[in-house]
Amino acid sequence: MRAIELFAGAGGLALGVTRAGFSHEAIVEWNRDACETIRENKRRGYVEVADWPEPYEGDVRAFDFRSLGALDLVAGGPPCQPFSLGGRHQAHLDPRDMWPQAARAVLETSPRAFLFENVRGLTRASFAAYFEYIRLRLSFPELLPRGEEPWAAHHARLLRHRDNSKRVRGLEYDVRFALMNAANYGVPQKRERVFVVGFRSDLGLSWSFPEPTHSRDVLLHSQWVTGEYWERHRVAPKKRPKKPASTQALLEMLDHRESWRTVRDAIADLPEPQTNGKSNGVLNHRFQAGARPYPGHTGSPVDEPSKTLKAGVHGVPGGENTVVFPDGTMRYLTAREAARVQTFPDDYVLTGAWSECMRQIGNAVAVDLGRILAERVAAVLKPPRVAERRTKYLVKKGRRDDRTAIELGSPEARGDSIAS
Repeated sequence: MRAIELFAGAGGLALGVTRAGFSHEAIVEWNRDACETIRENKRRGYVEVADWPEPYEGDVRAFDFRSLGALDLVAGGPPCQPFSLGGRHQAHLDPRDMWPQAARAVLETSPRAFLFENVRGLTRASFAAYFEYIRLRLSFPELLPRGEEPWAAHHARLLRHRDNSKRVRGLEYDVRFALMNAANYGVPQKRERVFVVGFRSDLGLSWSFPEPTHSRDVLLHSQWVTGEYWERHRVAPKKRPKKPASTQALLEMLDHRESWRTVRDAIADLPEPQTNGKSNGVLNHRFQAGARPYPGHTGSPVDEPSKTLKAGVHGVPGGENTVVFPDGTMRYLTAREAARVQTFPDDYVLTGAWSECMRQIGNAVAVDLGRILAERVAAVLKPPRVAERRTKYLVKKGRRDDRTAIELGSPEARGDSIAS
């Protein structure tokens, strides 16, 4: 299945989409360091990146999506700063708002599905109208703004179009969104992000977001009832944190889910980072001095999922990217440790200084969560192959035209045989 990746960054979501079985036709990213990370992994022959095209390093507004032909998936994470709690909160007034470009990509490629990610701040009450506007633009990508039409006026037209039962049916998408915590899906990080998923309405597909597979309660049970967590990590009783006082009621309510994964789970088998600048043969695993807490940013306890790793508007925030041990000591995560928290593979190299690597990691989608969502999208998209074979038969019999077949993403649009 053919996909493109917008606002690719270091490639977290793109890796997840690749692991779900999609083939990338384009990788679009404006940041030079992030593009160099992708290029370096291609040079090293990293297996999942080797078949990616050379990244398009430039402004997405200059990219010609129509040249790509029919696609199965458009994915990406439009810049989050316009909506981030740590950003400037300017939404549509922020020149970095790239949601209109995401809608243009959908319009010009008519993909069977799209998958976009953004920060939790997008769901804030102050952004509610604009978030609805984003979803409507993605739902009806052909209904474009008129000249310099303000977004609010365009929003009103989109609402009228949606509510008009006699509207002319054009390119439409069934759009859904969910706020998902990565920790609930096996990522060792409490990272809440909004995912917006759409399927072309003419396909008649049914889809829902995956249910959580991991649980905080199960983690607490393994720590404070069975002790299995401490035994597995060989943590002596005197080196364990104090038992939380408010956990007793939770410990009685276990379910079928797995345990949340912690920072210790993610990094325990890595060698301790060295202060001499060496990395012990592990990529991006060098000690970074200067870690300290400050009000509101006190680091991530090693025996819990990490707090959300952040890129930072003015450099890397100290608190979010530090790990705190039961004895009260703390240090910065190495870039490799942070990459593990974001579920990047160990042989995926990050280029640039530590602060640049951490910026790329903080901006990324957790690879495993991207994979889980893309696999669920892929599972829904694959069955229509039967319908596509029927489409080819009807075209052959003269009962459907070629343009319809191509719009359905049929094999003849990609040069496939029926047997494939």
